[in-house]
Amino acid sequence: MNVVKTGMAGTLESSDIMVTVSNGTLEGIVIHLTSSVSKQFGKQIKDVIRDCARKLGVTTAEITAVDQGALDCVIKARVETALYRACDSHDFKWEV
Repeated sequence: MNVVKTGMAGTLESSDIMVTVSNGTLEGIVIHLTSSVSKQFGKQIKDVIRDCARKLGVTTAEITAVDQGALDCVIKARVETALYRACDSHDFKWEV
């Protein structure tokens, strides 16, 4: 999938994450993370974001995430939704 516009998902409420996906200017996935727990969980959060993009076939994107203590399952849901919106795709491949 290719990013064609900016896509967002999530909120800034506690235990959630706001994810914004836009077309990257550099090759690859560039992640900007803001989180109060980035020292403890920053690598894990970035790994979940990168894994979601890879599974959906996105190779170039700029992803900004503002974390408020979200669990991995919430991060995954928000990133997938933001990616589908940014790629203007309706070919949803939700896992069961």
